[in-house]
Amino acid sequence: MIVEPALEQALRTLKLSGMLQTLEARLAQARAGELGHIDFLQVLCHDEIARRESQAITRRLRRAQFDQQVTLEEFDYQASPKLPAAQIRDLAALRWLSAGESVVLYGPVGVGKSHVAQGLGHLAIRQGAEVRFLKTSRLLATLAGGHADRSWDKRLRELIRPALLILDDFAMRELTATQADDLYELVSERAANGASMILTSNRAPVDWYPLFPNPVVAESLLDRLINSSHQVFMNGPSYRPTKRPGTNQPQKPPKEAIR
Repeated sequence: MIVEPALEQALRTLKLSGMLQTLEARLAQARAGELGHIDFLQVLCHDEIARRESQAITRRLRRAQFDQQVTLEEFDYQASPKLPAAQIRDLAALRWLSAGESVVLYGPVGVGKSHVAQGLGHLAIRQGAEVRFLKTSRLLATLAGGHADRSWDKRLRELIRPALLILDDFAMRELTATQADDLYELVSERAANGASMILTSNRAPVDWYPLFPNPVVAESLLDRLINSSHQVFMNGPSYRPTKRPGTNQPQKPPKEAIR
């Protein structure tokens, strides 16, 4: 169907050009008697809303910078009967995000912690939240660069802004005093704003304290993280080898660490 130029221009002026994508199909429904005048207008509006929501999700996914575009619906709970499936499914309701609480996913390497973390982030994005995903080492390097070029305040604000910040591979190694202070400022500011975090770690939270050079900083920072978080212990055989293309049986995980 050829749309009248005046109509096309009017829709574009009103920023409703998405209606052009479904206009022909909706007109066919109207001509067939499936849609009355009000129904026709209503479904066109719904089409435009759906288009805008889809575009918004795409933009938020791009800004999140996930390692992988995975969803919680894709997660294979049968990969290990030891996985706390009920607890993970409860987290999928995102009540903790609305309450400004955090999530800690910890356990041995390869059990799917990063998949679950990014899957929860994907759900949050679909509900309209801004999400950012970072390796903890990358976050520390980003803040360290801010000290070097005097952009630390700006970089910190960018990390405080998202409703959900996901830090992958948290507590992998001992921290310097500067790194500990940077984490303290980040966690404190996010807690003050009621912003949630997801942390994945190969260590149990109780084992994080010795990684901080200053026990006072460790106690203050981790008190904010741990006491306001939902802690999920993920245990079982390695999840990732079963997801390799062409792999039907679980294989022995490689020696290098996989999260």
